[in-house]
Amino acid sequence: MSVLRDTLIRFGESEAARLLVTRSPLRALSRRFVPGERIEDLMRSIQQAQADGMTSTCNYLGEAVQEAAQASRAAGVYVRVLERMHKQRIKGNVSLKLTQLGEGVSDKCLGENLTRVLHTAGSVGAFVRLDMESSAHTRRTLDALERLWARGYRNIGVALQAYLRRTPGDVERMIQLGARVRLCKGAYAEPESVALQERDEIRQSFSKLTRRLLSEGHYPAIATHDEAMVDVTLDHASRESIPPDAFEFQMLHGVRRDLQHELVADGWRVRVYVPFGEHWYPYLMRRLAERPSNLLFFAGSLARESLLGFRRGDRRSRRQGR
Repeated sequence: MSVLRDTLIRFGESEAARLLVTRSPLRALSRRFVPGERIEDLMRSIQQAQADGMTSTCNYLGEAVQEAAQASRAAGVYVRVLERMHKQRIKGNVSLKLTQLGEGVSDKCLGENLTRVLHTAGSVGAFVRLDMESSAHTRRTLDALERLWARGYRNIGVALQAYLRRTPGDVERMIQLGARVRLCKGAYAEPESVALQERDEIRQSFSKLTRRLLSEGHYPAIATHDEAMVDVTLDHASRESIPPDAFEFQMLHGVRRDLQHELVADGWRVRVYVPFGEHWYPYLMRRLAERPSNLLFFAGSLARESLLGFRRGDRRSRRQGR
């Protein structure tokens, strides 16, 4: 795996490799997961999601910004996305990383850009999710959310990663605060001292935290493509009489579309996470390098839909949400 990881990292940094992928049929495949570079590309995808009965959360790709001008530009893109969604009557939110808006530049830079995005989101009735980055940023991200909460912002939430050993405490912290949580398994390569490593352990943590958030959380988002975890969610919702409008599933754009449509057809809420932007190539390579098993995951999603003969409207019956 280390050889594959190193190879993917080198590919992500290589301009020659980027040009090769961009000019080859692989670019068309990448659009399955990252629809394009422009806001127009994003809008087409989230309009389709809405037509299919889903909502969207939009992520402008980029992180670890070191220049104030870049951070300001990223904030401006989010502002335009929010305004476009409102103008076109699309139900959507945005999801952003603090390092993209200037955390590495200065507190002043980050504060100005965050306030700008949150103000626009509030004016159009949209929600802003603070994406979680590697464990080095977890505490700072949660502290930032609490500072914003203390200033009166309520259209804001955070993502938490079930494989981090600290996450049970963070879940309780967000429940006490009243903030909305997106729970995912976790995608970054972390040491054993920080994160669970075994698949079964991670699933157990995800299951436990899902049940806790469904029972005591505030409109949690259960972010998974794992059917076993979907069933854990639905079993708990049924057992505790938790209605379909009390939570939502979240899935990546282009991943397990068959499952997305199946859940919507059965009355459950699904939100699609749609990344876009010029940094689509390093984004894909970085995600694959962080966990090379993601390569098999994406390939498996394509193969599964192919085997099932996925078409819009096809589905297998699952417990009804209504």
